[in-house]
Amino acid sequence: MDISLFDYTLPPELIADKPLKRGDSRMMVVHIKSGTIEHRYFRELPLFLEKNDTVVFNETRVLPARLFGQRATGGKVEFLLIKQIDSTIWEVLAKASKHLKIGEKIALEGGAQVTITDDGNGYYFIDVGMPHQELMSYLDEYGDMPLPPYILKKRGEKRSRPEDRELYQTVFNKNPGSVAAPTAGLHFTNEMMRKIAEKVDNHIEKVTLDVGTGTFKPVSIKDITQHTMHKERYEISAQTAKQLNTDRKSRRVVAIGTTTVRTLETATKDGVVQAGEGDSEIFIYPGYSFNLVNVIFTNFHLPKSTLIMMISAFAGRELIMKSYEEAVAEGYRFYSYGDSMLLLPD
Repeated sequence: MDISLFDYTLPPELIADKPLKRGDSRMMVVHIKSGTIEHRYFRELPLFLEKNDTVVFNETRVLPARLFGQRATGGKVEFLLIKQIDSTIWEVLAKASKHLKIGEKIALEGGAQVTITDDGNGYYFIDVGMPHQELMSYLDEYGDMPLPPYILKKRGEKRSRPEDRELYQTVFNKNPGSVAAPTAGLHFTNEMMRKIAEKVDNHIEKVTLDVGTGTFKPVSIKDITQHTMHKERYEISAQTAKQLNTDRKSRRVVAIGTTTVRTLETATKDGVVQAGEGDSEIFIYPGYSFNLVNVIFTNFHLPKSTLIMMISAFAGRELIMKSYEEAVAEGYRFYSYGDSMLLLPD
């Protein structure tokens, strides 16, 4: 399957570099069976939910995971924490003018220091020199929110803004571990959460998937079936799995965001949602048969990304590409801080 099938042209001015007031975005509603497209607003989402729906959110929390430092030579270094490997060892992405050396010490802002312990396959490993909770406190004070590079590029800025600490975080976040936001969740306010709970008789469930850097990367290989999917840690509690296994028999499962879709489809084996923790490596593209998810609420995704392939698998590639063309014509705001899309089976 050729990568060009998932490409589209987006005028740069439609890339959102800051969000609207939370809850004020537009919402394209795509009816899959009829192929009908409606132009609505996010505040109207409850109108499209049914009493017999179960709505599932990803309650991961974004870490302010970008760190800035300096080498002994004076050269600048930037780290993005990816994954905790051991008590003080982290896998990171690093930017530096020259290759970092194993054993090299990097001074960070605020007097902290890290040591390069290993490198390989495009990543480095560093010893942060502080236990987890101390590191979390350090990040709260000195860490930078890991906004997607296209937002910073459009802003012409190197770092996030203070307001991004709140704006690039869902109101229902709980479990720290992501280096990118589950962006569909950014639209939701506490008031909208209340309205949805009322509409679906409190059938709201939470899962966790720690969003990694690979989520938003375009696929670079021509034949997408040869693409190797990145890993992301997920977790589903026993109580949530039990409830979903009961609800799926008589209720629609509404996934808020592609990260939630990925979690649910990974955890559903032979028709049963399995509780537990693991790494999701699932790659969903046209031809995939969904096991659990019936409705998807999402944002507009980058061309050639695994995310646009996922929603193409759900709604059909031709309909998705048609809807994206219409979104461009209608001036929708794209990507993480942009507008939303609701994919309905009817």
